[in-house]
Amino acid sequence: MRRIAFMAVLFISLAIPSLGCAHVGRNDVVDVRIVSDKGEAFPKYETFLRGHREGEYYYLQAVKGQRYSIQVTNKSDRRIGVVIAVDGRNIIDGTKSDLLRNERMYIIGPYDTNTFEGWRTGMDRTNRFYFTEQSDSYAEKVFADASAMGTIALAVYKEKIPKIAPHLDMSSPKREAPSAGAPSASGESRATDKYKLEEGEQAGTGFGETTYSPAVVVQFDPEHTIAEKIVLKYEWRSELCRKGIISCGPKNRFWPDDLEFAPIPKDFKG
Repeated sequence: MRRIAFMAVLFISLAIPSLGCAHVGRNDVVDVRIVSDKGEAFPKYETFLRGHREGEYYYLQAVKGQRYSIQVTNKSDRRIGVVIAVDGRNIIDGTKSDLLRNERMYIIGPYDTNTFEGWRTGMDRTNRFYFTEQSDSYAEKVFADASAMGTIALAVYKEKIPKIAPHLDMSSPKREAPSAGAPSASGESRATDKYKLEEGEQAGTGFGETTYSPAVVVQFDPEHTIAEKIVLKYEWRSELCRKGIISCGPKNRFWPDDLEFAPIPKDFKG
């Protein structure tokens, strides 16, 4: 039975400070896997960028033409909201994403796992993610946007703990509860300069076949601080080899890749 996805309708307060990303904690709130339709995880390799960067960064080995899904497991005891951007575009509404708390997000229950298969194009359907060339990617073809090509980025927001309202005298005036409203759309235009590549086309994510994926809208009030940020840069194997992320090419007979030991002769009885 297909799991129903939950999307947030945010309570946006007028007293919100700057919408820039606040300090990001590394709280191990979620586990993220990029999986094939066979359920196998695509290999990923943690990397440490120069200078101070908030969050966790990984390289991911992409396989051209393969469909993939983003599997997120909530390891905490509270509901979380997850903003997910593929090639820099929010996977729910396609807008340019900065992983902010006022963007559209999916809601995941405590200790639950949700799998996101594609771009949401309706309340009951998505269109599949698949690895392809930049020129065939959804971000490039529809938005002419290569500013975050080849990335899968997530920002995790924990749900605010509701405050217990004090008992009010019946004679005191009643306060109106905040109304739930959809997050405002980004004012970004579709005219984004294309990035010129020196060597071939880098990997991107395409807009694949339509699949049934029911979703419902729920109320969710996220904390202001990002609980965890994860960014995966997916590359073809050849590019990971060129960057030295993985070991490729002829094997060095004096430098084995794996921990190897001298073989034991078949007739050895010691």
